[in-house]
Amino acid sequence: MFLNVNDLSAGYGDLIVLREISFSLNSGETLAIIGPNGAGKTTLLWTLSGLLKPKTGQILYNENDITGLDPSRIVKTGIGHVIEGMHVFSTLCVEDNLMLGSYGEKNKNPEKLQTVYKYFPVLKNKRKQQAGSLSGGEKQMLSIGRTLMRNLKLLLLDEPSAGLAPLLVDHLFEILTEMRREMQISILLVEQNAEAALHFANRGLILAQGKIKLEGNAKDLLTNEDVKDIYLGRRAVKS
Repeated sequence: MFLNVNDLSAGYGDLIVLREISFSLNSGETLAIIGPNGAGKTTLLWTLSGLLKPKTGQILYNENDITGLDPSRIVKTGIGHVIEGMHVFSTLCVEDNLMLGSYGEKNKNPEKLQTVYKYFPVLKNKRKQQAGSLSGGEKQMLSIGRTLMRNLKLLLLDEPSAGLAPLLVDHLFEILTEMRREMQISILLVEQNAEAALHFANRGLILAQGKIKLEGNAKDLLTNEDVKDIYLGRRAVKS
């Protein structure tokens, strides 16, 4: 397996949020993680990228143990983390924001920038514009584009559709689909828009109260009656 998470528990101080969860991710696969607010979805991504140290458990990535490593070491392994909230350096121009994504890379590839502009042409058109003046959708594209400036193998995406209009959400997932196919990267997607996430992913995992409640093929979860009732709404998906 490309990524193996075994009996992982994590939290903040004495508060345990994730409780001994285990799952795996294959190379080139997309796994959608859905669930209610407070389920531990963001905590999981923060733990995988090293922003939060696990309480117990093990994280194996490409057959290497990365449990508890600092974020600076984890990012060098090819793991990119797009944090929820469209985080950009507002006073810097778009292109400078992107170049910061390759900071510390020993073998910088100048073609990376052109790759980002290929997927997000709006960023090329606004490359000299201050990032703070971008729309919400453009900031989200910039956040994702910045992670592409490294030798990316695994992308951790936290709520990429948050705050975006439905048309922009559809467009963003179209870009992500193309990017995934051409770059052959693995994606771990945390998303409140459960229907969009499961349509995009190969497999899905439902997290609630810090535990995995259900896991399976994304298409099967889309037609699962309990999932439709609780997470999608009965009118969201036709059987």
